[in-house]
Amino acid sequence: MSKIYNIYCDESCHLENDRIPVMVLGAIWCPRDSARIIAERIRELKIKNGLSRYFEAKWTKISQAKLQFYLDLVDYFFDNDDLHFRGVLIPDKSILNHHAFEQTHDSWYYKMLFVMIEPIINPLDRYRVYLDIKDSRSEQMHVNVS
Repeated sequence: MSKIYNIYCDESCHLENDRIPVMVLGAIWCPRDSARIIAERIRELKIKNGLSRYFEAKWTKISQAKLQFYLDLVDYFFDNDDLHFRGVLIPDKSILNHHAFEQTHDSWYYKMLFVMIEPIINPLDRYRVYLDIKDSRSEQMHVNVS
C-alpha cells in the first residue's frame, strides 16, 4: 500500500536581480499522517520559548532572544525520524543564460524545484507538494497582518 507524504518547499534569494548571487531551495517532507502531530509539537516549542504559536520560523528572524527556540527546533528535527530535508544550492544565479535555453527566470526557478523534489519521489507513494508563495514584489508592497 502506498504512503502519502507532504512536501513543504521554500526558497531564499530567488529573485533574478536581487544582487545576491546565491539561491537556495529547500524541502522538508514527512508522512501525511504525522504532519499534524509535528505541527502541534512545533507550536508547543514556540509557546515554551515565549513566542506566538503563529510565529513564522525563518533564518532572517534568528536572534539571541529566540536562539533557544531555534536550538529546540533543530533538535526536534534531528530527533524525529519522520522529518526529512533536501536542499539545492545555486552558487551564482547571476551567470545564468536563460536566453540560451529559451526560458525565463521563472521557468528556470520551477525547473530547479523539480531538480530538488525529483530525488525525493518514490513512484510507489503519493505526494502533496506545498510551494511557498513566490514573492517577486516584496519591495513594492507591505502587508500588515493582525
